[in-house]
Amino acid sequence: MSETTIADESTTREPADAPAAVGECADLLAMLAHQRHFLRFTTRELTDEQARRRTTASELCLGGLIKHVTAAERSWVDFILDGPSVMGDFTTMTEADWAQRADEFRLLPGETLAGVLADYAEVARRTDELVATLDDLDATQPLPKAPWFEPGVRWSARRVLMFIIAETAQHAGHADIIRESLDGAKSMG
Repeated sequence: MSETTIADESTTREPADAPAAVGECADLLAMLAHQRHFLRFTTRELTDEQARRRTTASELCLGGLIKHVTAAERSWVDFILDGPSVMGDFTTMTEADWAQRADEFRLLPGETLAGVLADYAEVARRTDELVATLDDLDATQPLPKAPWFEPGVRWSARRVLMFIIAETAQHAGHADIIRESLDGAKSMG
C-alpha cells in the first residue's frame, strides 16, 4: 500500500487528447469537465490513507467517490453505446451483489488514489471522445430494470450526459464536505 502524496497536476487537469466537440456536445463536455475538475481537486495532495478515511457519518470516502463516479460514467457511456443489457437487471440483484457494489464506494486495500484517478482519467477520455463524435444526441435506449426507474422509459444520449454531469456535480459536493472534514481544505472559497 502506497502512502504517496498525490500532488501532481494530472489529478486536476482534463485529458487533452480527446477530439474537439462542437455545438451542444461542446457545451455538455465543458460542463462535465468543470464538474470533474472539482471532484478531482478535492483529492489534491492526499495520501492513500487519507483518501480511504471516512470523515462523516456516511460510508463515503474520497477514493471511493472517485471510484463510484468512474464506474457510473463508464456504465452510462456503455449504456449510450449498447443499451440496458450492459447495466444488468437491478430488480434481481442479491444481497451479495449489493455488498459487492458497496465496494465501489471504498478505496480497498491494494488500491491507490493514483490508480483510481488514472482510471477516472481514462474513462473521461473515452467519454469525451464518444461525445465529440456522437451523430445524434436524441438517440434513445430503454432504461434498465430497476426499482428507481419507471418501466418503459427511454433516455436519449443527451439525457444520459446530463445525468452524468449531475451525478459528478453531486459527488463533487460530497467530496468537498469530506475533504473539509478531513483537513479543512476546500475546493472553493
